[in-house]
Amino acid sequence: MRYRRRAARAAGAGLCCALLAAGCGLLTADGAHVRSAARHTVGPPPRPVPHGKGSDTADDFNGDGHPDLVLDALLNPADSHDDDPGIGIVYGTEHGLDPAVRQLLTPARHAAATKGVVPAVFDAEAACDLDGDGFTDLVVSTDPPYDGQGRPPVPVQILFGSPAGLTARAVKLRIPDRARFGNEWPDRPVCGDFDGDGAQDLAVTASGPRSSFLRGPFTRQGAPKAAGAPLDMPGTVPVSLPIPVDVDRDGADDLLVRSGTTTLAARGRLALGGARGPATAGATLPAGFGTAFGRFDGGTSVDAVVATGDRLAVRYGVGTAAPRTASVAVAGRSVAAADVTGDGRTDLVVSGGSPLPVLLTGSPTGLRTGREPAVQAPDMPARAHSTVVRLADFDHDGRADLVLRTVYGTRDAVTVHRGTATGFAAGPALTFTTAAFSE
Repeated sequence: MRYRRRAARAAGAGLCCALLAAGCGLLTADGAHVRSAARHTVGPPPRPVPHGKGSDTADDFNGDGHPDLVLDALLNPADSHDDDPGIGIVYGTEHGLDPAVRQLLTPARHAAATKGVVPAVFDAEAACDLDGDGFTDLVVSTDPPYDGQGRPPVPVQILFGSPAGLTARAVKLRIPDRARFGNEWPDRPVCGDFDGDGAQDLAVTASGPRSSFLRGPFTRQGAPKAAGAPLDMPGTVPVSLPIPVDVDRDGADDLLVRSGTTTLAARGRLALGGARGPATAGATLPAGFGTAFGRFDGGTSVDAVVATGDRLAVRYGVGTAAPRTASVAVAGRSVAAADVTGDGRTDLVVSGGSPLPVLLTGSPTGLRTGREPAVQAPDMPARAHSTVVRLADFDHDGRADLVLRTVYGTRDAVTVHRGTATGFAAGPALTFTTAAFSE
């Protein structure tokens, strides 16, 4: 099975942020120390999820018009015996994320059972509005029982959004037999409007270089509107992007596909969307790890950047006949793209190559080559480990905010660094620990 375990995802970047002090607990927003989650309850008292009426905002599970945050890596309670702690949701408000409005999704309470067996694994994979009701839905991977004989069951499940958020138990994704191929586990679900009809679709691996294309909208029982034979893909691993990309600007989202695994340097390629779904091979990208898309020069063409490990390979106008190439000497394996400064150009956060995430801002000529730390260097243990969780505009000011999670031993903290006209604010606007989800 090719599930992405939380430990593997959390080990992708060696960053740091201003969260921990040597030998002490976590620092809250007011500077107070918080000890290990095993000894104390922490975090603000939980408050109810505000009821929304539906919106077209991305990652808005309760439909109130404010984006929410998915935390797929949480601290385990002391008595958990290393069981999957679940998935944390922090709901947004008009002022940004509010850690008091939080929700814990666990396999026992929220996963669908298979043959009476509740999954042990519960991993967030993608988020989009699959049934078109104005409430974002969460797509998760599980580990249903399988005796190794014949075709394995579908491990993908859907948690549907509602005015109260993600409250109901998940349903299993239904993949018709005609849309499956081989005996590999269906994996790597990716959202996008791949046929351009306005409804969100799913692409899920089949076997080898084939993927099941499931047309939306989906029913509340997890069934797609339609599905045909699996599509041949120019790679074996579909990649989920924070924001869908349409490089040829035909109104249909395109799918990024990689050869090999996501943990090794591999060449990527675009599968262009259209009436048949992501069925046409598009541009080939350099071999690397993380890939991000944007408009780094503020133009109309989509650009791509690939983190190769020791530098960035940039393709300006990746969907055009003659893209302009560039190489930027910034090391890293993970990249995230959004407009941090609010100037209409996409900026880039690079992580995994230095102790601090690096911010490269867009300009009329593309990404600036200067290597500016995304946040200030903290006073903290050198062994603390941080990863980029999300880069998105949570406070509605037109500038993307950086969400980091830092882990040190049995402690962790999530910090939100607001975007400004010159980069990120010097200090975090919000700090909380994922231990609060286990209270």
